[in-house]
Amino acid sequence: MKILLATTNKGKVKELAEMLEGLNGRGQRITAGESERLEVLSLLDFPEMPDIEENGDTFAENAFIKARTAFRHTNIMTLADDSGLEVDALQGAPGIYSARYAGEPKDDERNIEKLLTDLNHIPDAERTARFRCCLAIILPDGGETLIEGTVEGTILKEKKGKGGFGYDPIFYLPDLGKTMAELSGEEKNTISHRAQAFHQALPVL
Repeated sequence: MKILLATTNKGKVKELAEMLEGLNGRGQRITAGESERLEVLSLLDFPEMPDIEENGDTFAENAFIKARTAFRHTNIMTLADDSGLEVDALQGAPGIYSARYAGEPKDDERNIEKLLTDLNHIPDAERTARFRCCLAIILPDGGETLIEGTVEGTILKEKKGKGGFGYDPIFYLPDLGKTMAELSGEEKNTISHRAQAFHQALPVL
């Protein structure tokens, strides 16, 4: 059984692949008494595929653009997520521009620096934010499903933690007393916006 994750982001590939492998803990999917190996692929496995232009106006539109393009070129069941950070004090920015908030080329450190600068005069109580993930699924028969997950938090004034990627070091989870970058892989794969969306997708898969 093959599943294509329509991304070249190695961080996303690792997170989603770990959750997929966790279907029974060993990468085996048991169906009608038979074991079937779960093969997780990404766009890195298809270098001949043309670049996908994410020109949608929402996370959902961009997720489907990626999923439909990848499915059309591979005919493999495809998952594609579009996700990002929404900061209330910035009217939802950086939003769909999260990966390129500081411009091209994409750079996590520059994005964080720009966000902290933009929030420089915003008091702690007003630094609320959320990670949002829209997960588009194209099934082998061409059927389409969209699932959404979110996680609420606040934006710190300095980085904490070495894990994760993107804005994780400044995204603080008050209920856990940690930033997303301070979570273990197991913790993040339980509470993250992508984890929430993916776990909702398991019945579909």
